[in-house]
Amino acid sequence: MPVLPINSRPTALVESEYFWIENNHITATLSESSHKKSIETDKIRLRWLHTHLRNSKLDEITKTKIDAIKSAKQNEGVSNATVNRTLALLRSILNRARHDWEWLDSTPSVRLFPENATRVRWLSHEESNRLIHELPEHLKAMARFTLSTGLRESNVTGLQWCQIDMQRRCAWIHADQAKGKKAIAVPLNNDALTVIRQQIGNHDTNVFTYKGNPVTRANNHAWEKALIRAGITDFRWHDLRHTWASWHVQNGTPLHVLKELGGWADLTMVLRYAHLSSKHLEEYAGNSKVVTNLLHLEKKD
Repeated sequence: MPVLPINSRPTALVESEYFWIENNHITATLSESSHKKSIETDKIRLRWLHTHLRNSKLDEITKTKIDAIKSAKQNEGVSNATVNRTLALLRSILNRARHDWEWLDSTPSVRLFPENATRVRWLSHEESNRLIHELPEHLKAMARFTLSTGLRESNVTGLQWCQIDMQRRCAWIHADQAKGKKAIAVPLNNDALTVIRQQIGNHDTNVFTYKGNPVTRANNHAWEKALIRAGITDFRWHDLRHTWASWHVQNGTPLHVLKELGGWADLTMVLRYAHLSSKHLEEYAGNSKVVTNLLHLEKKD
């Protein structure tokens, strides 16, 4: 990003807020994700930060003030992860103010709280069938497609016909649509192709629609009501992606292949699913026999 002229550089967080929210570089500066939901969430965090740093210039945000912010957020009774997301946004603003915009000579350290490892929530095949049965038709199609491809909600709702090649049995997500900012080739299995064929003729541009209009959100009230009817708790739309990945691992898909299928930048996120399959460890399980035999010999002696 080019450095702004001196007279247009914000000095207070409130001014910085307007820069971050309204500037035409919003997807590049406000959030690493271009998804609307992430941007809206960051706006809420910025407004909260503004109430605690209203009279502070950027170069007046010290470690002491940051520690006070940590305490204030923690006193709201939220999790460490929630506190960390707010701190990470503030840290990102300060780092960009220093390195990209050259408004600051230095920045204070922003240390995050430790977070508990989150478990992966996924459905069994029986549970997924129960859920799909309860979904309205437009969400049913999108859920089946997600379970077949592992695509994120925004990539499914925003999928267009120009991104589908039925003959080659593939779809593609452009780099600017992908969370990892890297284009994703999506192979379409028979289930995914069946869903796609059922959408032909509904809309000229978008694949998934509701009453003739493109779907903008799947994780809505209709989704929540279907979960209740299906008797499924603690489950988000994004967990359909976890379910897809879990099924892959359970059926023997290597982690490096799953990484490519899911469009992950590295194996860090994929390793969350490694415990769901022990096939790659089976050939080594017998190695413990060596130790057992040695112990048996020692007892004889």
